[in-house]
Amino acid sequence: MRPDTPAENVDHTAEAARLERTAGLYPEDAEALLLRAAAHLELSGDRPAATTLYDRLLSSAEDLENPALVRALKASNLWEYGHEAEARAIIEGLRTSAPRDPAPWVIIAEALEAHDELEAAEETFSEAARLLLTDPAEPAPSTRPLLYGRHRVRRMRGLPHDDWDALADTLHTSPVSLDELHDPKRVWSLGSSNPAELTAEISRLRAELGAYREALSRPFPVAVLHWPAPELAELLSAYPTLTSEYPSHEAHLSTIETSLRELASSGTANLGIVTGTVPSYEAFAASEGTSPGDTTLLPQYATTLAARGRAIAWPPQRGTECWCGAGSGYAECHGA
Repeated sequence: MRPDTPAENVDHTAEAARLERTAGLYPEDAEALLLRAAAHLELSGDRPAATTLYDRLLSSAEDLENPALVRALKASNLWEYGHEAEARAIIEGLRTSAPRDPAPWVIIAEALEAHDELEAAEETFSEAARLLLTDPAEPAPSTRPLLYGRHRVRRMRGLPHDDWDALADTLHTSPVSLDELHDPKRVWSLGSSNPAELTAEISRLRAELGAYREALSRPFPVAVLHWPAPELAELLSAYPTLTSEYPSHEAHLSTIETSLRELASSGTANLGIVTGTVPSYEAFAASEGTSPGDTTLLPQYATTLAARGRAIAWPPQRGTECWCGAGSGYAECHGA
């Protein structure tokens, strides 16, 4: 969610302004775009302006996809510029509401950790893990940062490993172990004048950053466009030339699954699905200066949605609903 671009390479204030303008052009993506804008404002040092954007989202008449995430980011930002009491109130409210998304839990736990409240941070990570790790044998990728963060905090507190720490070690794929990454003594090595120790610490930091980026990123180089039945009916009614591309909704869904399976069998990794809407597609066509009836625009639209973070991973995790929106489990629907 937070941009991972070095400050020396980006004018964060200008980038935040650009993202705000883009949010005005694509209101359906305003939440994701404004969150990125707020992150750039935080990096620029203008934390009050970032809070203004979080408040703008929370007071919006539009339903937010993830209001808990917005509140968590606001709390973390407030605490960083002296509004500790308000931040704590938001954090306690989030813990009481028990969101079903791991991201808000990670953010508020890391906020507590950043202010040396390690016991409270561990409790928050553990509370989220108990709530969200429905399949401890195979945790969803989105829940793994909970285990990694909990491992880190417990290591800093000098606590012995428990079953969840062992699971975090098993899931961690970096060549540098979690115990080494989370070793409190690493802090002392940063002050060393020994080049070998500093080189080793740089390697550990690179590994940690790589794991962190992998956990938070959504790399979907290939994203397939999905139209829900009402949207497809509206699209074909307005632009009949697209009928050749979509002879029926059933055929459209079948083509999506078949295409993704063929891509997977050929070795293509990081496959995703993006869901289109007619207003969004029309706005995209207008921005490209072309007609929505142009079939060559469809893959460009899918790529653009994926670049805005609108893609979901394919295949879905075991036990989750099918991507088609029918409400059935993937294994009993298109994954059968």
